[in-house]
Amino acid sequence: MSHFAPSQKRPLVNIAQFRSYSLVTSRSCVNSGSARSDKWEYGHHRKQDTMPDMPDDTHQASFDPKEFLAKVGEGKTIVEFDKDQVVFAQGDAANAVFYIQKGRVKIVVISEQGKEAVVGILEPGQFFGEGCMNGHSLRIATATAMEECLVTAITKTAMLTTLHNQPKFSELFMAYLLTRNSRIEEDLIDQLFNSSEKRLARLLLLLANFGKEGSPQPISPNISQETLAEMIGTTRSRVSFFMNKFRKLGFISYNGKIEVNSSLLTAVLYDKPEIKSEP
Repeated sequence: MSHFAPSQKRPLVNIAQFRSYSLVTSRSCVNSGSARSDKWEYGHHRKQDTMPDMPDDTHQASFDPKEFLAKVGEGKTIVEFDKDQVVFAQGDAANAVFYIQKGRVKIVVISEQGKEAVVGILEPGQFFGEGCMNGHSLRIATATAMEECLVTAITKTAMLTTLHNQPKFSELFMAYLLTRNSRIEEDLIDQLFNSSEKRLARLLLLLANFGKEGSPQPISPNISQETLAEMIGTTRSRVSFFMNKFRKLGFISYNGKIEVNSSLLTAVLYDKPEIKSEP
């Protein structure tokens, strides 16, 4: 991991560009088992699997992208992270793509003035760090584990090779990119036209997995009101006010974790007067 010397500054960042991420003491892991020359690393190593490399190619007909991502192989490493440990930091060399098998990862941007902003919270089944595929030589955000995480790291070269050789993997990655792009557009519209109260309601629904397969899930207590405030662009006191209001209206409940009720979805979809729509 490339650390900043005291006299060095982190690269300047335009926070607006980080809406691209979906609602995001490090470890180090160097992939030395590969026959390729690519290497990626990040600080404070904890654990690295040492399973033998898998063959370059299984037949395309039997290739399973999820199985490919779940196993160590050429150009791939699987690493465990504890809560609050950094996967990579803003300004580190960008030479690998990451895939979350278990846990949640928070993406944070630090401005020139030192202000931090949470720009995404990522879940199992999502990629991150793919900016290295688009010419970014340095990380433009910091990725931190919000809970115990299991993450697959794929070197840039291995990623490009697999995308070229395995259509099923290309489809999986493309589906992720398209979903993320749709989310960017929705987030932008939400930020431009909706009140902070409605933005918070929408964020809670997204974090609880409303609209996805399966039943909604409680929101982890690791997501603080300060984090929610950073994600919707308001103050912590406003988030606290709205959360208390939602609880009194029966939209949410607290039981160790935040449970979001379907009544909140109804209020948002049908513009109920309980939730203000205008800024």
